[in-house]
Amino acid sequence: QVQLVESGGGLVQPGGSLRLSCETSGSIIGFNAMGWYRQAPGKQRELVAVMSSTGITDYADFVKGRFTISRDNSKKTVHLQMNSLKPEDTAVYYCMLDFPWRIDWGKGTLVTVSS
Repeated sequence: QVQLVESGGGLVQPGGSLRLSCETSGSIIGFNAMGWYRQAPGKQRELVAVMSSTGITDYADFVKGRFTISRDNSKKTVHLQMNSLKPEDTAVYYCMLDFPWRIDWGKGTLVTVSS
């Protein structure tokens, strides 16, 4: 029901930074949380960062201190600032919107961390 479109992915060197954005279209009234997952080839999708509707954030251990999730005041756009990127951060990053009744996903944006 809600369209999620990610942007900001690309190629970056180790230690570099990228800022991902996820724009939503449609009503997000009643959502529990917005967040980011990632999936590398041959690996399962894993939680990266999440922010509740009240602004509480949580992060996977492997990104704590490096990534920051944020959202616009309208709550229609969520961002992921990624600093000190490592090769193991290479993955397709997916935006996620969690409702009490369903979870919506974006199509993903590829982040490649390589020299």
